[in-house]
Amino acid sequence: MIARVGIPARVTVLSLFVGATRKEPTMAFDAYDRSLDLLRTLAALLKKLTRIDPDLAKQMRRAAQSITQNITEANQRTGKDRQHLFRVALGSAAEVGGCLEIALALEYVEASELADALALVDRVRAMTYRLSSK
Repeated sequence: MIARVGIPARVTVLSLFVGATRKEPTMAFDAYDRSLDLLRTLAALLKKLTRIDPDLAKQMRRAAQSITQNITEANQRTGKDRQHLFRVALGSAAEVGGCLEIALALEYVEASELADALALVDRVRAMTYRLSSK
């Protein structure tokens, strides 16, 4: 099961500052929600990796952020433009998966530390693949 950090995926940034949540979702879109879950899951790992291999941590952070940004943008587009942005999100998810595998191969982390993140990466990849091929 994925551990949440205490911030529901469907909370607006403004509501975090005023302490209220919206009754309707900001984006009723499961791929978006899972991409945010992935970012939350990666937070502690990124802190650890920053101390060990700052370049790998930076690459993973940028790729993980790109997933959410491209899903968000794609959700506002139509046609081939929409598909293209989902393909970019898919590529970024693959990149995050690669970074996780590198961290494991170089023995920066244990496999147990990556289980939730790898599961979420696989889920986001599956979702963005399906969305990019519609």
